[in-house]
Amino acid sequence: MKKKLIKNHSLLIALLIAANMVIGLIKCFAAEIDKSARNEVYVVNHGWHTGFVVPASGIHQAMPELKQRFENAPYIEFGWGDNEFYQAEEITSGVTLKAIFLPTDSVVHAVAVTRKADKYFKHSEVEKFCLEDPEFKSLVKFISSSFYRDESGNILKLNHGIYGDSQFYKAKGDFHIFNTCNKWTAKGLESAGMNISTTFKLTAGSIMNFLSKEESSGIIDLNRSCEKGILLKTE
Repeated sequence: MKKKLIKNHSLLIALLIAANMVIGLIKCFAAEIDKSARNEVYVVNHGWHTGFVVPASGIHQAMPELKQRFENAPYIEFGWGDNEFYQAEEITSGVTLKAIFLPTDSVVHAVAVTRKADKYFKHSEVEKFCLEDPEFKSLVKFISSSFYRDESGNILKLNHGIYGDSQFYKAKGDFHIFNTCNKWTAKGLESAGMNISTTFKLTAGSIMNFLSKEESSGIIDLNRSCEKGILLKTE
């Protein structure tokens, strides 16, 4: 009888040890999940023009045409701007004045980015933030909705882009002094849940100043890591 009690006691101890090991593994697995990467988004300032760099996988779901065009690029940069000015081989005063003062057709410039934007655009000002899935999907929807589509739902290719592996596409909306490429970026930030007033965000500096101000106030964490816990905070 005593041997049987000892045997049962040993079995109970073994079960408790096994249960603790399983719980430990579950906690460890949960910790690894908690460290998983969030959606990293970059805003790049090229001097007078800003645009977004986003993970290509998120864009491919909304726009499979871009997967065909840019194949295995991990990121794609998007910028919106004036059709003639953006694609001009030579920028003249006439082209510039027309872009500023007259409503003109617009284009989207898409670029295959082969590594993280702060490494790819080493000579440009780059800011990075992290988005939860709903906010990221909202930004992707904003970007994809900027492309013009024909009656069959196809996006329209134009000329090759101005650097790297890039392409111009026909876009929606007119470009003019009160609707610039930087205002488009501001609207994209707004679509991602940021509390930004888009009315006077007409210059690249105004966009980057907004991000810097939000970072210093703690509203946005522009940390170089997109692990959980380092996320865009919206109000």
